[in-house]
Parts: sequence; structure tokens; C-alpha cells
Amino acid sequence: MFTDSNPYFSVSHAFTAYLSPWPQNHPLPTDIALRSMQSVGIQLLSDVKELEASCLLQLRHLDHDAKAIVDFLKLQSRKVDLVLQHVLEQETQEGDKFSGCQFGGSGIRLRSPSPLPLGSHFKTTLFIHDELIAILCFVKVMANHLDTTALSGAAQYYVDLEFSQILEGDVEQLVKASLNVQQKQLKLRKLAKDGAQ
Repeated sequence: MFTDSNPYFSVSHAFTAYLSPWPQNHPLPTDIALRSMQSVGIQLLSDVKELEASCLLQLRHLDHDAKAIVDFLKLQSRKVDLVLQHVLEQETQEGDKFSGCQFGGSGIRLRSPSPLPLGSHFKTTLFIHDELIAILCFVKVMANHLDTTALSGAAQYYVDLEFSQILEGDVEQLVKASLNVQQKQLKLRKLAKDGAQ
């Protein structure tokens, strides 16, 4: 995920992930099986995001007078997304909770108190709160790095995980979200730079 050979870049951003070990002797689910494993909340949020992306794309072809309508619809869509995310966060999540620190279209990076077994697969639910994203996918452990900058006495690891099974629409969501986060970070840096002058 964090090499030049990956097709997607990743961005530093906080998120939450729940990981459940996947048995080594079990094949990874197909797209259809993965979709059937999603909770109702994740399915709803995914469907709403697909509809919204499709509608907004069509509205962009309208003239400048439609800008107010597009802005209003974006606001309404964001309200629906917020409600759905709130419902999702109330659901009991399966697996161990981890704090994520980097994501992209190819995979994620988590913080962990111990290394995870290399090559092992985990059923994973991702919540990227600021971007209103909830995704069910499977990841494979690619690397563990000891965090030498940790201030506490306890060991801390960065764990790099590559997506081993993820729906195409979810990859698109992650790519858009990573670009959006990068844009926000660049604006904040520019503001900080301008303020320091």
C-alpha cells in the first residue's frame, strides 16, 4: 500500500476499524457474498452514496442557475448521510477496535499494541467519520512497523493492510474521500502559511 507500485495514493487521516480474523482455510467471499455480509446500515449508506453521486453528476451538466439546486441537494444528502452514520455507530460492531491513521484505494494503515500475523486476512469494517464512509471489506496484513516515536512506554506498531476483497464502489468512495481529505489538508496548510506571514 505504501510503495510506488500501488495504483492509488494514500492520505494520513484518523478513522476507526474493526477487525475479525478470517480463517486461513476459508476462501475470501465473492462480491455477492460480501454484499450479503453487509449490515443494513452499511447497505443503506452505500446505496444512498451511489444514488447521490449519480444524481449530482447529471446535475453538473445543467447551467449556472442550477448551482443553488445542486448546493441544496448536497446539503440534504449530507443530512441523510449523517443520520445513517449515527445509526451505524449505534450498531454493535464485530471484532477488535483499532485506530486507523492512513487510507487510500489500495489499503489502510492502523495503530496496534502488537504486530498482526503477516499474510493473515481480516474481515474489516471501516468508519471514516469526517467523510461519512462505512465499508465492509477484507484486508491482508502486509507489514508491521514498530513506532519509534511513541511517547508512552508501551510498544506501538503501524500495521499496513492491503485490500484483499472490496467492492468496486467502495474503492471509488475511498479514492474520492482520500482526494477530498488531501484537498482539505492543502487548504489548511495554505491558511496556516498565510497566517504566519
